[in-house]
Amino acid sequence: MLNNDKNLFDIVLLFALPASGKSEIRHFLANIEPERLQQEFHFGETLQLDDFPYVHFMRRIDQECDKLEHERIYFPSDEAPMYDARDYGMLFMLLNEDYHNLINRVEIKPDSAALWMFNRIDNASVKVDMLPRLGLINSEVRNKLALALEKEASDLLKAKLNEYPENFDNKTIVLEAARGGKDGSTLPLQDPEGYQFSLRYLCPEILEKACILYIDVTAEESRRKNEERTDPNDPGSILNHGVSLDVMLNDYGICDMKYLIENSEIKDTITVKTHGKTYYLPIGVFDNNDDKTTYFRQDVSLWKEDKINEFFADVKKVTDVMFENYKNR
Repeated sequence: MLNNDKNLFDIVLLFALPASGKSEIRHFLANIEPERLQQEFHFGETLQLDDFPYVHFMRRIDQECDKLEHERIYFPSDEAPMYDARDYGMLFMLLNEDYHNLINRVEIKPDSAALWMFNRIDNASVKVDMLPRLGLINSEVRNKLALALEKEASDLLKAKLNEYPENFDNKTIVLEAARGGKDGSTLPLQDPEGYQFSLRYLCPEILEKACILYIDVTAEESRRKNEERTDPNDPGSILNHGVSLDVMLNDYGICDMKYLIENSEIKDTITVKTHGKTYYLPIGVFDNNDDKTTYFRQDVSLWKEDKINEFFADVKKVTDVMFENYKNR
């Protein structure tokens, strides 16, 4: 279990549209001395959870399906949105499991990392009232998919296990995700779009300890930065992956976070009603429309002290607001 100083966040949900600066902030937090993070940001040493690697793995499954001349499972094409946006809820189910495994440092040694991942995805799908799609394909195709994806699944598992710390003293778990809705939609968004849908699938153990750091950029700025950062030779990278324009317009054409803030029952929180309870998640909004974060994509050795201090001051204003509600919840 987390064993934190009362001056620290336990769990921070790092939310924003794609390419808004989430990954750069994670990169920044991971490379700043712990004492300063604790004193100025209320962050302990960060442990990272992210649903993007699962999205990438699902796309890889479909690419291997193409090679086997088998119908795709999750996406109509490499550039298209999901067949069923309920998979955004499924992804949060996977993060719930990641959180449980991290907190309990669960030992995971499957005979096949790929088949282990297939089963995880299917089990998470059932929890959001979807079919266990990988389990419904014939065993020969399933085994061929597993063989083709074994290395990538092993790497994903290794990265997950590498987050396990020796202890949980003064640690902050950072969970990163992006949600949104179709361009031109009206608010509130309807299921299964937006944070209003996915947040209901986070487990009580996360919701009870979480606050939100929201990186605010317009959908237009998100699309611009997405195009700018994309490295087609590194599609699985946290910092360099890109999202197709089709997905940007369909899944991230609008964000409902500000609507949720404005309509929350308590100021500077998000109201989440789920599991038979009402949760009020403290939130801080970091305005990144003038792009304060791209600078920190470069190698840490190139960061200048004045830039670090300037960024610290900007983020501290936001985390102070978050913490004021967090300590009084």
